[in-house]
Amino acid sequence: MALSISVLLALVMLCSSPACSLDCTLRPSHPEPFVLLSQMERISILSCLKDRTDFSFPQMLVDGSKFEKTEATAVMHEMFQQIFNLFSQSGSLVAWDETPLDKFLAGLHQQLEDLETCLEEEKNVEQLLLGSENSRLAVKRYFHGIGLYLEKKKYSRCAWEVVRVEIRRCLFFVNELAGKLRK
Repeated sequence: MALSISVLLALVMLCSSPACSLDCTLRPSHPEPFVLLSQMERISILSCLKDRTDFSFPQMLVDGSKFEKTEATAVMHEMFQQIFNLFSQSGSLVAWDETPLDKFLAGLHQQLEDLETCLEEEKNVEQLLLGSENSRLAVKRYFHGIGLYLEKKKYSRCAWEVVRVEIRRCLFFVNELAGKLRK
């Protein structure tokens, strides 16, 4: 099966980016969830244009240069946790083939473990969690909105496709945030 140009481009971008390795223990295999998410496309987003919506990505997260490394790591962890929770729910099985979904979730799980290791290396984890609470709550509200959208759309294939595209945006954000951490 030939990979689409967008998948190949995304893979090249992510593998040449700072997201492939933070200073902690994140490993170069981490672009895999992004690639798997791209491969999970089952219907064209063009056939789902009527279902598009603005999920209102939290603006406070857009300028990652405001984050200290530990807060950014906590935000990335929260994002991956919310993505994992979203795709772990039973409604996602209707929209996706099980094998790519399982691989996608396994990759997210590995990233969560790596980010947890990074957070544990911090001396003041409790202080970090308090300092990043607003950012983490913004992520939780954002994903709550995505969950409500899926529920409203009765977990239709088009709704899941719209969400899949939105999650790709989230993964690009994480990539950008990781890049800012490296500078």
